[in-house]
Amino acid sequence: MTVVGSINADIALRVAAHPLPGETVIGKSIAVHPGGKGANQAVAAARLGAHVAFVGAVGEDGYAEVATSGLREAGVDVTGIARVPGPTGQAFVTVDERTGENSIVVIPGANARVDSALIGTQSDLLRKSAVLVLQGEVPSEAATAAAAATRARLVLNLAPVIPLERQLILRADPLVVNEHEGRLALEVLGRAAEGLRTEESVLEALLEEGVRSVVITLGAAGAVFSEGDSVVRIPAPRVEPVDTTGAGDAFVGALSASLAGGASLSEAVAFAVRVGSYAVCRPGAQPSYPWRGDPLPERTA
Repeated sequence: MTVVGSINADIALRVAAHPLPGETVIGKSIAVHPGGKGANQAVAAARLGAHVAFVGAVGEDGYAEVATSGLREAGVDVTGIARVPGPTGQAFVTVDERTGENSIVVIPGANARVDSALIGTQSDLLRKSAVLVLQGEVPSEAATAAAAATRARLVLNLAPVIPLERQLILRADPLVVNEHEGRLALEVLGRAAEGLRTEESVLEALLEEGVRSVVITLGAAGAVFSEGDSVVRIPAPRVEPVDTTGAGDAFVGALSASLAGGASLSEAVAFAVRVGSYAVCRPGAQPSYPWRGDPLPERTA
């Protein structure tokens, strides 16, 4: 499988509580970890045993090494990562130590330089891939070019939601979003989301627009999905969250790895929910992801 996406250095700050507008708070600790939605998803998949290649860009600065360290440690093929002028992408993450919830500000840096020309240099790699994973942290032209270069199954995590061609979104199998992103995705497809009060109604509306399959993540509540027939809800195991940073990326990486291994969408979603639950129990994004064989949380009645 191939992931085309963002690479960041995450500067993580733990605080007693998120500051209010105009408020200054004293941080508890600071750490720098590898991150970026694309890199996170690639690392999550590789740690679980998938063969993963990555296409993206880092800058000519000191953050490039730390930003790619998790990919190399997990055994991801990084030959598709370009070095471009300017800074590496950075994410400033504030984590509430009471709840594990985070607030994030992302500086795209080199990720904004991932374009159709860069994608074109990796056409052979993309053509041979069985699964292609895309997100919204690189320019839409890169996502469009990557999808056009391969007939692979497309896992599209439309986060953040960016304007993409309708046919690209409809090709997703699955489209992975949270409820808020699902509503925005409907708007990109030209359909109003007003009056859709539940995640099931958002999911069904996306299917009606022609998306092949849809997964909506629900955080601590698990996920719902459908391939066009019934809507299935997969509850998450009960855990005590430490840090939710990158948990959604752990979910997408696990889902993609499972699909690449031949699992059904139902099996892949159930597995991904457990991996996401594992990730929130540990600090950081990539450092919190399980390796193949690590015991995962079990769902309790």
